[in-house]
Amino acid sequence: MKQRIAVLTGAGVSAESGLGTYRDNGGLWDNYDPMEVASIQGWCLDRRKVLDFYNMQRSKLRDCRPNEAHLLIAELEKDYLVDVITQNVDNLHERAGSTHVVHLHGEVTKVRPENCCNEQDGFSEKSVIDVGYDNVNLGDKAPNGVQLRPHIVFFGESVPKMERAIDLVSKADIVLIVGTSLQVYPAAGLYRYAGSDVPIYIIDPADVSLRDSRIRHIRKVATEGMKDFLENLKK
Repeated sequence: MKQRIAVLTGAGVSAESGLGTYRDNGGLWDNYDPMEVASIQGWCLDRRKVLDFYNMQRSKLRDCRPNEAHLLIAELEKDYLVDVITQNVDNLHERAGSTHVVHLHGEVTKVRPENCCNEQDGFSEKSVIDVGYDNVNLGDKAPNGVQLRPHIVFFGESVPKMERAIDLVSKADIVLIVGTSLQVYPAAGLYRYAGSDVPIYIIDPADVSLRDSRIRHIRKVATEGMKDFLENLKK
């Protein structure tokens, strides 16, 4: 029976495709206030500004391609049962060929009515619309007549897919963390749900301050780190 790998990814895995990270020096939040463009408060205060921000993100994504790290993660499916749990809102894992992807923070290529996919309807995604890389503007309405909003988990909103992610990590035989600084909660605590004897690989060129005997740190960027990880699997 195939072993199961839970892959947790963050902005670093898409950086080599040309998508900027958020919190690093020169990252996106150096130029934009996340409370203005990526929070529920910001949405309520200025919908146009938020829509313009995500229109820009879609435009950038349209010109990006999956990098080798994305492709190597997808290729793991040849020999393992792979669940990708990503903090990224891009679609590069899917475009690389990964078939089981959980987007914790939503998907930038999708929108939904602003009054749907919430606690009241059990976070149902029936009303979610895939707009690809098209712009969505103030006044663009869903079939129910309500303003469309990005299908994004804004700051200040709950993360409805956390329970699913916890379940996948708890069932994994191997946990692989790629391109995330483990600073954004609740996603940063997901690795703790891995079994007590499950190896946890972290691919990140920066120091990792976590103290956990299960952790094996590969201090490289995503693509080179994935190559080392694959070599470790062969041993």
